[in-house]
Amino acid sequence: MFRPKLPDTPHVPSITTHIPQNHTPVPAHSAGRPIAPFVGVGVGAVAAVVVVGVVLTALLAAVAVSAISVAITAVVLRSLVNSAPKR
Repeated sequence: MFRPKLPDTPHVPSITTHIPQNHTPVPAHSAGRPIAPFVGVGVGAVAAVVVVGVVLTALLAAVAVSAISVAITAVVLRSLVNSAPKR
């Protein structure tokens, strides 16, 4: 009663094609410039981005710790100033 009735799917015949594999690959055309310098620049750029990310994350953590310590100091000083006239 609660089971859904699935529609009948027609059988689709599979199409197979044969691609001959006995030909030799054609070498790629060289532009006359080596690709190695571009790969080196890419690796250097990735390393620079990672280093900058680590440095910025460390600076953000330092600012957060400083902000928390300033907030705690402000609460303590406010407590001391407000309790001074009561003594």
